[in-house]
Amino acid sequence: MNQRNDLKHRLLAQARKRQRPRDAAAASPSMPESPESAPPGAGAVSRVPERFTRFDAHPGYQQIRMLREGADRLGLTDPFFKVHDGNAGATSRIDGREVINFASYNYLGLSGNPRVTRAGQEALAHYGSSVSASRVVSGERPIHRELERAIAAAYRVDDAVAFVSGHATNVSTLGYLLGPRDLVIHDAYIHNSLLVGAQLSGAKRISFPHNDPAALDALLTRHRGQFERVLVVIEGLYSMDGDVPDLPRFIDIKRRHQAWLMVDEAHSFGVLGDHALGLREYFGVPAEDVDIWMGTMSKSLAGCGGYIAGCTALVETLRYLAPGFLYSVGMPAQVAAPSLTALQLMQQEPERARALHAISRYFLEQARERGFDTGDSIGAAVVPIIVGSSPLAARLSHDLFERGINVQPILHPAVPEKSARLRFFLSCEHTREQIDQTLDALTAAT
Repeated sequence: MNQRNDLKHRLLAQARKRQRPRDAAAASPSMPESPESAPPGAGAVSRVPERFTRFDAHPGYQQIRMLREGADRLGLTDPFFKVHDGNAGATSRIDGREVINFASYNYLGLSGNPRVTRAGQEALAHYGSSVSASRVVSGERPIHRELERAIAAAYRVDDAVAFVSGHATNVSTLGYLLGPRDLVIHDAYIHNSLLVGAQLSGAKRISFPHNDPAALDALLTRHRGQFERVLVVIEGLYSMDGDVPDLPRFIDIKRRHQAWLMVDEAHSFGVLGDHALGLREYFGVPAEDVDIWMGTMSKSLAGCGGYIAGCTALVETLRYLAPGFLYSVGMPAQVAAPSLTALQLMQQEPERARALHAISRYFLEQARERGFDTGDSIGAAVVPIIVGSSPLAARLSHDLFERGINVQPILHPAVPEKSARLRFFLSCEHTREQIDQTLDALTAAT
């Protein structure tokens, strides 16, 4: 015990000796520390420009301010973040008045359907408002697997896994499956979530011109041998243009180059095909010809979240290891249950898809007859009217809203300036009278 006390006293004495010079210097203004003796990081801090310390100097905020100032000069209201007071379908209630609504993804009219709503209410009452954990820990509920099995059955694949966010589905899937020795080669128009996922993965990323299989083939011929895994990414229905890829050609190309093919069906599942089963039904190809099927619950399936469907090995890998699933709280039961019911109703009531196809074609035909530029849209739920100027697109959106029609403008830099447009999302519940009224109003406003 005495030896330990002696050692303790010696250590304290040494510490006090080391401390004295610093204490003395601090107590004596006439003896400042020289720069050479100052510890690293001490002394005056260099001035940092305010643009790096203020949020209102951030380039993103400056861009928002410029857009708002431009709208003010034109006498336009902000077209974004309109508040819908109730369910948004073919019509909606905004600012206390009913409007014809072309700004929602409620393609099959299932959001607000009484049976879908009741499924959410019952799940909320039974399971509570949160599953309170990641599914791998203790957040698993029977409704999760019911939904995933139903998605897998709809695709005729082994299995599916549901994420709480559609954006996170793509980010986490690409971010986990690929690495620095791999290649992501994608359509130039793919969604931001896929770009972010590719960046997260560290893989090399190359884009090919929109809907150009020949360009993809040439790029793979040039680059395939330089990488281990190669993933080709396309969408099933492009939400800016309303056009579709030539799926059989992309399947042929990915086979010849021994690549994976991923199809993002956020806007195509629930829209394309006689039974709204998506791009594979539209082209009549076996589901296993595509390696990764991705989709969302926030459009036709009247919920929120995303999914990956495919072979058992793919799904099990993501379920156990993908960070966006493994470390995220599970989907709330009252979100999963409505999507499951919507999926069931979609298949039980194919007349919804037929009505959507019919009204979409009618809109496309009538718009073209009036001389509007609808680009390459096939007339399936998404039809742009390209006006070629961001100020004009913003003004037309404003004028239509004043006439009781809600449609969003798509402005530069979301699209090139010459491609600025109004983007119309159709619902199976829209009527021909509503289409005629809208296109007549647009004609009068241009």
